[in-house]
Amino acid sequence: MADKTQEAGGIHFPFPFTPYSIQKDFMAALYQVLEAGKVGIFESPTGTGKSLSLICGALSWLRDFERKKRQEEARLLEAGAAPLNDGEDQNPHLPSLSSCQETPGTPGASGEPDWVTQFVQKKGERDLVDRLREEQVRRKKREERLQQSRHHAWLKSAAKRPRQEDEETEHLLHLSREMLAAGMGSEQLASEEEELVLADYESDEDRGAASGADEDEDDLEEEHVTKIYYCSRTHSQLAQFVHEVQKSPFGKDTRLVCLGSRQSLCVNEEVRGLGSVQLINDRCAEMQRSRRERNGIPEEEEAAAERRRQRRQRATCPFYSHERLQLLRDEVLLEVKDIEQLVTLGREARACPYYGSRLAIPAAQLVVLPYQTLLHAATRQAAGVRLQGQVVVIDEAHNLIDTITGVHSVEVSGSQLCQAHSQLLQYMERYGKRLKAKNLMYVKQILYLLEKFVTVLGGNIKQNPNTQSLSQAGTELKTINDFLFQSQVDNINLFKVRRYCERSMISRKLLGFTERYGAVLTPSREQPRLSGFQHFLQSLQPPGTKAPAAPAAEGEDGAPRLASPLMHIEGFLAALTTANQDGRVILSHQGSLSQSSLKFLLLNPAMHFAQVVKECRAVVIAGGTMQPVSDFREQLLACAGVEAERVVEFSCGHVIPPDNILPLVVCSGPSSQQLDFTYQKRELPHMMDETGRILCNLCNVVPGGVVCFFPSYEYQRQVHAHWDKSGLLARLAVRKRIFQEPKRANQVEQVLMEYSRCIKHCSQAGGTVTGALLLSVVGGKMSEGINFSDNLGRCVVMVGMPYPNIRSPELQEKMAYLDQTLPRAPGQAPPGKALVENLCMKAVNQSIGRAIRHQKDFASIVLLDHRYARPPVLAKLPAWIRDRVQVKATFGPAFAALRTFHREKSGPSVSLPT
Repeated sequence: MADKTQEAGGIHFPFPFTPYSIQKDFMAALYQVLEAGKVGIFESPTGTGKSLSLICGALSWLRDFERKKRQEEARLLEAGAAPLNDGEDQNPHLPSLSSCQETPGTPGASGEPDWVTQFVQKKGERDLVDRLREEQVRRKKREERLQQSRHHAWLKSAAKRPRQEDEETEHLLHLSREMLAAGMGSEQLASEEEELVLADYESDEDRGAASGADEDEDDLEEEHVTKIYYCSRTHSQLAQFVHEVQKSPFGKDTRLVCLGSRQSLCVNEEVRGLGSVQLINDRCAEMQRSRRERNGIPEEEEAAAERRRQRRQRATCPFYSHERLQLLRDEVLLEVKDIEQLVTLGREARACPYYGSRLAIPAAQLVVLPYQTLLHAATRQAAGVRLQGQVVVIDEAHNLIDTITGVHSVEVSGSQLCQAHSQLLQYMERYGKRLKAKNLMYVKQILYLLEKFVTVLGGNIKQNPNTQSLSQAGTELKTINDFLFQSQVDNINLFKVRRYCERSMISRKLLGFTERYGAVLTPSREQPRLSGFQHFLQSLQPPGTKAPAAPAAEGEDGAPRLASPLMHIEGFLAALTTANQDGRVILSHQGSLSQSSLKFLLLNPAMHFAQVVKECRAVVIAGGTMQPVSDFREQLLACAGVEAERVVEFSCGHVIPPDNILPLVVCSGPSSQQLDFTYQKRELPHMMDETGRILCNLCNVVPGGVVCFFPSYEYQRQVHAHWDKSGLLARLAVRKRIFQEPKRANQVEQVLMEYSRCIKHCSQAGGTVTGALLLSVVGGKMSEGINFSDNLGRCVVMVGMPYPNIRSPELQEKMAYLDQTLPRAPGQAPPGKALVENLCMKAVNQSIGRAIRHQKDFASIVLLDHRYARPPVLAKLPAWIRDRVQVKATFGPAFAALRTFHREKSGPSVSLPT
């Protein structure tokens, strides 16, 4: 359909079709938020075209912003071209640095003579004009470069270019290193092993100033233009957004770049073959470090550096070429591409899509990236994302607070601590004589930390963690300072240890050591102490034999075992540098040391979000179900220092007609039993029977698919077993084929396919079986991101209210933290109690949002629990449901309303109860 330009609030919004009125309102509100530099919380139900509204609204603002900026630059440059004379000749368009209009020679408001003030003012004007001219030149060069790329086959020629020159250069460098190494002595290790030795380490004090570890791309970067950063949770959601951009009126003129992980973007088959995300990341980083080490070395240090590098030389990646990366960068900016298209282009060009996309960030207008890249400061910096003065749009943000908390919370097990200690101890014993004093000092500090962490769990670092039974069981919760004191590591500067781990890349050295020797290289005198690790660590490999790939190994619980757990433990050490009041350490003492763990719990996610809202021009937090929004306002924005007047809320209704949805709160069942699914009563037999009778009645009148959500997997299993024993399951199967949500993620797609196939078959074949019943779990695989449109979800049932486990130490600490830090509003529940209510209702809103996916869809929503009838609970439902909800004290009127609703919507073919 032809593009149509729509006007809303006096602003023209290109749109691929005539938008809904709520889409016009959404775009107008979004435009004003970006223009005024606000923080917006936007709620638009699934099926209302939220993604397209975000695209057209945000890019319309960017279009107008760029046009106004260029007009203003043109005026200033035109004014700057004229002679800068005194008095009335001063151009009014140029910024005035002084409002003084004194007689020459008289002191101005600043106390300086007027001629001095005028000189400073004119110098500032000249500097501004010079900056604008430079920016104009850069922009013109970029546009010319992209235009040339569009009309020339540079990329193809670069892809076909022979690699003999690169190979010859590599061969000559290798020969030169061998020559420089002559006369170094006979105590060298094998060349494959030299790369495992730690390089000389200099702290900030030794250097005099921090040098930064990731400055390798600075020479390739250009100035960052104003842009929009769009992030979402999953790869599929990002891909869907890119496809929406491609179909939009902005698809041909927008410079868009997709950022992804190395695992998603790597085209080096040797590296991709490593499988593990951690291994791919580390091998790639090692290759880039090897490249950097060959550049920028002062001449007086070059010979010594070459001798050191000869002992630890690593191969560089053939897909990292300065020239090919620049060509790939330009090709990325020419037209909108998703991740798959970017990878295909990288293979054709023999250029790395991961680094090529990073080089495209400065000139891009729209950058699409995952949550974690934006919300984690170190990842953000490594990716080259700069937020200063930019716009950030966070979509699917209903779980934003949990995401930030999860990204910055780390758990390490006793087995990981013991394994890391064993590996590092053996590493030090093998290479200790080759290490400088500074390296040895830090290695010993890390060993000490690991030993003390095991001790605080109640274990012994010298014994097998799998066979160590702990005398103490249970959970302890400590402040960060208390944990450090109890562990007796408060005298160690964790900031310096963290910096050492980052710069020395000790975990990567340890990984190479593990790959080569299977992490067991023990002198005979230590064999008795380490003999218990034989089933825990890789067995000793014969000399020169490569150990099996450690990441493929699994622990006793079936989880992948880390080849170098120190990589994971580094995250825990970094978390311990958090401010004492913003986090807690949970000590979980289980039956054995290997099962016990230390977990850092982040209590204040706002501390990490504060930098985002501080640097950005505007931030938009959007989602289909954002209620209740009080969490975002209080826990995230207020604690991040955002003033209340800067926050704007926008919530729109649904595009469906009001009579296409029937939300019901049912307070009692067919036998007049009150529906009370509190933890104390929900497992009673009569309560499970009443639930089964309700579903039997619903399945008699609802066509197609019915999705029923339970509070937990365990409760769903109990109810299913009870119905099977009582015969209710057989009664349900007369009308609906019954499916259960699997616990394993790899089985979800198969269950959904069978569920869909069954409904389609029943709608065509007729008969007594009218569809399917899917028993699902709140917070499970089916409660988020699954589309139950049309016949797949004609009715959504919520059994009880899915409150989180109030006995959880983590939840209790979070509640106590909020009670202490957030003010309690008059007449309102304490912040901790409000948190529990909000967590419950967010889960409910996500689950019931699986139905009603487009304008002509229809469904009923049945909330089974008398507690849903309370006004504070109803107020937390999405507005488009809240305004239409009906509370039924007894089951009869509720059943009558459902029967009428589905009879009118589906026609007379609906089977009625007998």
